[in-house]
Amino acid sequence: MNSLERRSVVALASVYAMRMLGLFMVMPVFVLLGSDLDGATPALIGLAIGAYGLSQALLQIPFGMLSDRIGRKRMIYIGLILFAAGSLLAASTDSIYVVIAGRILQGAGAIASVLMALLSDLTREEERTKAMATVGISIGLSFSVSLVLGPLLGATSGLSGIFYTTAILALIAIVVVNRLVPTPHEHKSSADTHPARAMLQTVLSDGRLLRLDFGIFALHLVLTAMFLVFPTLLQDRLGLPASSHWWFYLTVMVASFFAMVPFIIVGEKKRRMKPVFCGAIALLALSTACVGALDGGLLVAWGVLFFFFMAFNLLEASLPSLVSKESPAAAKGTAMGVYSTSQFSGAFLGGAVGGILLEQLGLQGVLWFMVGALLIWLAVALTMSAPGHTTSFVVQLQPVVYSQFDEIDDTLRGIPGVQDVVILEEAETAYLKVDRQTFDELSLAGFSFVRQGSQS
Repeated sequence: MNSLERRSVVALASVYAMRMLGLFMVMPVFVLLGSDLDGATPALIGLAIGAYGLSQALLQIPFGMLSDRIGRKRMIYIGLILFAAGSLLAASTDSIYVVIAGRILQGAGAIASVLMALLSDLTREEERTKAMATVGISIGLSFSVSLVLGPLLGATSGLSGIFYTTAILALIAIVVVNRLVPTPHEHKSSADTHPARAMLQTVLSDGRLLRLDFGIFALHLVLTAMFLVFPTLLQDRLGLPASSHWWFYLTVMVASFFAMVPFIIVGEKKRRMKPVFCGAIALLALSTACVGALDGGLLVAWGVLFFFFMAFNLLEASLPSLVSKESPAAAKGTAMGVYSTSQFSGAFLGGAVGGILLEQLGLQGVLWFMVGALLIWLAVALTMSAPGHTTSFVVQLQPVVYSQFDEIDDTLRGIPGVQDVVILEEAETAYLKVDRQTFDELSLAGFSFVRQGSQS
């Protein structure tokens, strides 16, 4: 990357991380601290935890598309202001109903797709994968940090302190966007990072992608529901005060991260992703079922949560990669938009339904809800074919006459290893799905399509 791209990527990744940190910090402590709010019930606490997911799911794709019309940075400012306003609203009240409203307002700042679109505007095609990976790492780190920082802030400044901190992070993010992120001269229609209405039907009718969308839905449903029960178990059944939960989560997250890396390597390098993937779902279901029997001390609880997050981290890291591989050429941005919508929908229902079950049926009701969702996911995953090992490749075409596009399409499809080709004629760009084992980039050497139709 050049210096402008590095600055843009680091700045946008930090904005993404601050926003996700603000959303996640409340999760490990809300069930403990939220019970002191006026009108709080287990059902309303669950709704408050997952409420942000509802507005995120509804507005994720519209925000990205609207940024084409009124500008990326303007939509990011609007989203961060909504996020800060929701945080301040939740921080300033003692009512559970107002906190729920604040969480919904937080989620209304659904700028994830806009950030990815701006990332596309500010990076070259050949650097796009690295840029997206950097953003992905920042999201993973923000979630891990939130499990440590949330209990620490909750112990010192309560629930309102967490929300005020979230508002401050949003304001810092606005400054970062204003001062450090360049304003692009034009919007690029990158099919890899930006949702397109024309591709929506293709993505929604793809059975392979729908299985993966259900997977991220179930994964975040279970994650949100888990934080309705586990913090209470740690405090009430195992005697670990809330102020000490941070070190428990810290050690679990660090150990589980390193433990899942070898399985990722085996799945990718040895092309054994399906058994690794299905095994992780089974392990997640088993560790979730074991939560209800936790009475053997902190070491047993640590082990159960370690296996839970080892499986969770593996699946969380694998799913975006699988969506990228399985999405049709020129539909990756749309596929990721639907994927994100599914993720936030799962978070909302995990909190809302989990809270109702906690109130009506208690701990076991929530756990069986989680295990049931995971077993359905396992059955769905077992029916999918082994994931492909393709990757995206972008060819920027020189200006050509309209009649040449069919010829170009046929020529590209004839190259060994090329499995799919979509040409965006207005952008004069070809999106390829290729198998790296049989595809040689040198086969594109000399592919220089000029207006007169000659090839060099």
